Amino acid sequence: MMTTIAISNQKGGVAKTTTCLSLGACLAEMGKLVLLIDLDPQAALTLSLGLVPDDLRHTVDEALLGNTSLTSVSRESAVFGLDIVPANRGLVVLDKVLYGRQGYEFYLKQGLDSMGQGRYDIVLIDCPPSMGTLTLNALTAADLLIIPIQPEYYAAQALRQVIDLAKLVRSKTNPKLSYRALVTMYDRRNKICRIIYEQMQHGLANVLFKTVIEVDTRLKESPVYGQPITLYAPNTRSALQYRALAQELMNHG
Repeated sequence: MMTTIAISNQKGGVAKTTTCLSLGACLAEMGKLVLLIDLDPQAALTLSLGLVPDDLRHTVDEALLGNTSLTSVSRESAVFGLDIVPANRGLVVLDKVLYGRQGYEFYLKQGLDSMGQGRYDIVLIDCPPSMGTLTLNALTAADLLIIPIQPEYYAAQALRQVIDLAKLVRSKTNPKLSYRALVTMYDRRNKICRIIYEQMQHGLANVLFKTVIEVDTRLKESPVYGQPITLYAPNTRSALQYRALAQELMNHG
């Protein structure tokens, strides 16, 4: 059975795209067939796999509009078992076009349902840092929402906004949606970082992943080379941590 996971936070710079790419590569490494869907108009996920968004003729917006299928616009990556539905700046226009259409929240779900259950094991959706129509599509289609959260002062407010949106989606379009929080960009040398993480462990104990993703410069370098961390620097701390996250996800759902 295919599992769909949305990765979202309204706050930028929390390793949302990095998590989507790295987790997807680790799951593929485990033998899973994984589809990444780039729903962010900035197309950072697309760029991270070595594709040039402005050069692409077929992207996710065509599939969302029903002009073609998600399968037909997907592309293989350098990682065996890892495919991507790419994006470009056309999503900025699509976000506004969808808003005026009845039932627009279900467009991505319909596209995924039409693929059938046997093609992929896991779908990971990289959401834009906003609460617009694209994010609503992702959450309506998802079984699980992963919220990357940096242990810093403003994190709690951003987390609250995403959880409120998840609860709204659960009441309106997707009652099966669950959510979990993932601590990213953790700096163990920073006292404030450690204190806030301890507060998160106390306040979010039932939804917080045990795996923590620490700060690692190699994670920032890998997109420049169009590779996930598992290819670019497979033995680094962050690669091991994302593998641990993939394992935790598979073990506990």
